Amino acid sequence: MTGDKPYPYPSFRFRIEIGNITVAQVSDVTGLQVETETEPIEEGGVNNFVYQLPKRTKYQNITLKRGITDLDDMWKWYQSVVNGKFIRQNGSIVLMDATGEDKWRWNFHGAFPVKWTGPDLKSDSNTVAFESIELAHHGIWKE
Repeated sequence: MTGDKPYPYPSFRFRIEIGNITVAQVSDVTGLQVETETEPIEEGGVNNFVYQLPKRTKYQNITLKRGITDLDDMWKWYQSVVNGKFIRQNGSIVLMDATGEDKWRWNFHGAFPVKWTGPDLKSDSNTVAFESIELAHHGIWKE
């Protein structure tokens, strides 16, 4: 913050923490989304609006994308789900400021991988090979 003007934090300074899974060098995180369904209630004689009452809250799956390295913890975690012997993990997505200080922390709990996507392999390209893993979870809260 400079003077009295708060500046937004850049979205490229973040880190991921997931239980005992090594999540180094993640390039993208998507799915930080919470949505509450509503139920419309119409009241007789009231014609200028409809009441909206909250119902169930849904959490979108979190997707992590990173360059493939020798660290294969995410692949092993997904394979444990495939084999029916997995452990749900708690984790955090931490947004940092320009000095590296933690500013926002979104925690999630009870996560497990539901989708793994490997790289697009092309012989005529020199881009980094990326993998992504999609995590289902039991909710997000800010700390």
